[in-house]
Amino acid sequence: MIRIGILGDIGSGKSFVAKQFCCPVFNADKEVNKIYQKSKICFKNLRKKLPKFIKSYPINKTEISRAILSNNKNISKIVKIVHPLVKKKMNIFMKKNNKKKMVVLDIPLLIENKLNKNKDILIYVEANKKDIQIRLIKRKGYNKKLIEYLKKIQCPLIEKKRISNYIVKNNFKSSTIKKKIDIIKKKILS
Repeated sequence: MIRIGILGDIGSGKSFVAKQFCCPVFNADKEVNKIYQKSKICFKNLRKKLPKFIKSYPINKTEISRAILSNNKNISKIVKIVHPLVKKKMNIFMKKNNKKKMVVLDIPLLIENKLNKNKDILIYVEANKKDIQIRLIKRKGYNKKLIEYLKKIQCPLIEKKRISNYIVKNNFKSSTIKKKIDIIKKKILS
């Protein structure tokens, strides 16, 4: 099975590019949202570690954001609880799709959390900073401070770009991106 990891800046369109491969995609952000909505164990553990912030079930993302922004040590508390649950979901995804030719890993902290393997094909999604900013502002619950903080804990973009096998310049137009991905897919599968 070929594993493709999607790398790039927050808001660069990684999930959009991942979908263009037309194969199973593991989207870590969606899995985290499901965990916040459905995992009582996650809620109890977060509430135990962050009682001043985590008060409601299902877990409210604004409570998570407040916890992170109030003290940068809280992110590691959250990661220690949530990351193993996401990794478990990823392992289930991999087993379920082990007969597929190719899968895509849309995991924002793929490199940082060492979830990639040496044989993985890494694709860096590059986008215009103005386009990224416009897209981020439109997101529900947009918080500039939180995004700046999250960028600080990520591996530098220059490093992600350097280690990538392919770079896709995202202009946020489906037809253009689809063509670029089709070319990359052909190269990978040949």
